[in-house]
Amino acid sequence: MLAATVEQIERRGVAAVRIADVAAALGVSNALVLYHFSSKEKLLAAAFEHAARRDLTRLRKLLGRRTSALRRLRAAVRWYAPTGQAKGWRLWIEGWSASLREPTLRAVTQDLDQQWKAALAEVVAEGCAAGEFHCPDPMGAALRLTALLDGLAVQMTAYEGAVPRARARDWADEALARELGLRREDLSAS
Repeated sequence: MLAATVEQIERRGVAAVRIADVAAALGVSNALVLYHFSSKEKLLAAAFEHAARRDLTRLRKLLGRRTSALRRLRAAVRWYAPTGQAKGWRLWIEGWSASLREPTLRAVTQDLDQQWKAALAEVVAEGCAAGEFHCPDPMGAALRLTALLDGLAVQMTAYEGAVPRARARDWADEALARELGLRREDLSAS
């Protein structure tokens, strides 16, 4: 049910998805969907969380590799960075937009967002402790990095061609280097 709901969100957008759309996609009754999720809002929040958890699992896998903190962070930022009309970014942007009006979805998106930042901050702190780089505020660095990448994603997803991919990647690398007290060249050497 959650995968079918995610598909409907991607196809129609959060605001336009109806319980009937999800039920029809699954070949079941509206009542069955409502039996499992007592409201459209709860269904959408659960579907969004389902999709975002896959991304969090991938992030944790990247950050959990047995290599330097710098390499792990660079891999994570490169993966997280927007690359254009990606389905994953459209889903996040839809979720953020709907969460302005839906408290259930807001709680889910806020929790997931905090988990992203905490995972990045943890690796920044590990790199500092290992002497790889210097960052006096790992959580602040994670917030600034994700804010930049989220903003670029909105620009690149909503306005095709607004920011070329190569430029977005350069900006992400520059921001990562700045947050870690490194030179841009230090990222390439990692």
